[in-house]
Amino acid sequence: MGFFKDFKEDFNDALDEMAGVEETPTEEVMVNTLDGDIDVESELNKLDGLLEQVTKKVDTPAEPKVEAPAAAAVEQKVEKKSFFETQKETKMEAPKTMDVMGNVAEASRTQAASDENAVITAGMKVTGNIESIGSVEVQGEIIGDVACNGKLVVTGKVNGNSQSSEFFADAAKIEGEVVTSGTAKVGVGSVIIGNITATSAVIAGAVKGDIDVNGPVVVDTSAVVMGNIKSRSVQINNGAVIEGFCSQSYADVDVNSVFNI
Repeated sequence: MGFFKDFKEDFNDALDEMAGVEETPTEEVMVNTLDGDIDVESELNKLDGLLEQVTKKVDTPAEPKVEAPAAAAVEQKVEKKSFFETQKETKMEAPKTMDVMGNVAEASRTQAASDENAVITAGMKVTGNIESIGSVEVQGEIIGDVACNGKLVVTGKVNGNSQSSEFFADAAKIEGEVVTSGTAKVGVGSVIIGNITATSAVIAGAVKGDIDVNGPVVVDTSAVVMGNIKSRSVQINNGAVIEGFCSQSYADVDVNSVFNI
């Protein structure tokens, strides 16, 4: 009668060792050995139920645990990605900074003229463009364009275009366009082959080209102009030679209204 009891305990111990399950106290099955015979089939069924419980414990996988350091690493990775995206957006704005620098450079060209005065002496010949924030005096020869914020005085030769705030030529030889934001004065003995653009002009030398002046133009006795003159008003002194058309298109008078056109 104690055979099944001993067999049951040995069988449970063997299963626990195989499954690595800690030994847990189980209820002892009390068998009444005095009242009647043992039901062998019911005892075997009890053993089968214990075997199924142990099998379920072994086959059920444990849930993985997410450690706190792993979650912190994920957050750190996200922060780094956000940082690099911010850097990328900052680099994309670089063209805006470049544009501002370009505007500053352009503004420096149009700044007020300084007191500097560059002189190209009579024995000097310069090949290339010249640019100055002050005034320039050309006694020698320049093959190239000349630009200055101040006054440009030419008593030598210039083979190129010029731009200045005021222009004066005295016995000069110039081949190129003359542009000034002020007065253009062409003295006696000067020869200019090119157009002249200014706000006012006094011509006493020879000009082969058109003269475009928003203000008054004075053509002196010794002047020879081979080109059209467009101005607000024009004064032609006796002895001047003009081969071209004179137009006071900048005048305040409406010519068409005078003739009811």
